[in-house]
Amino acid sequence: MDQDTFSLAGKAAIVTGAGNGIGRAIAEAFAGAGARVACVDIDAQKAQAIAAGCGDGALAAPCDVTSEADTRAAVERAAAAFGALHILVNGAATDDPTATVVDCTVDDWERVFAVNVRGAFLMSKWAIPVIARSGGGSVIHIASQMGRVGAPARAVYCATKGALINLAKAMAIDHAAQNIRVNTLSPGATETRRMPLRFGTMEAARAAMGPKHPLGRLGQPHELANAALFLASDAASFMTGADLLVDGGYTAI
Repeated sequence: MDQDTFSLAGKAAIVTGAGNGIGRAIAEAFAGAGARVACVDIDAQKAQAIAAGCGDGALAAPCDVTSEADTRAAVERAAAAFGALHILVNGAATDDPTATVVDCTVDDWERVFAVNVRGAFLMSKWAIPVIARSGGGSVIHIASQMGRVGAPARAVYCATKGALINLAKAMAIDHAAQNIRVNTLSPGATETRRMPLRFGTMEAARAAMGPKHPLGRLGQPHELANAALFLASDAASFMTGADLLVDGGYTAI
């Protein structure tokens, strides 16, 4: 396969959740492949830092993805700066409680859905018309292997990630005629800041979660970024409405 197939030269992308972990790795990978990238994050300093590392063609767009006004402004800013838009990655996510539906508070449930699902909806709502005017492109929702299977005390997380997987399928049908592909990328447990928050330390996370993956380890952010680059590029030109599992074999068991 021609390596140029994976090039994003001449493309413009928005990546939400770009301030940390997988989102940061995706923004950096896209910039490395030649794209101009709008780095969207609720933390303005992190958005700026990542944009600075993504080269002169990048911009920082501080944004609360649960806000209708913020998301619209972020898309409009990126479209104005780049003159077009071809790729949207919905990677913004919030920390979820360790709780069953009985234990989860209504506020926590609504907060996780607001960031993980409403955020993807709002960004897509504003970005898709711009992508269509730009000739088409790719929308990627970052879901999870937990969108395919359950896990103890992760009810709201599993529910939001399953929602993203089916949202992508519906969007793929709705926007195929506009030359817009819509897929989900579902990571396994990955070494990001979320692991120590849940397990105390990264070492504890590796010990607890690594053996649950047949490959015997956690994923690395750059491994997910490579998969996102595939979905965003012409290498995935006949792929839409699909969920790409990059989970170290977690769901094969």
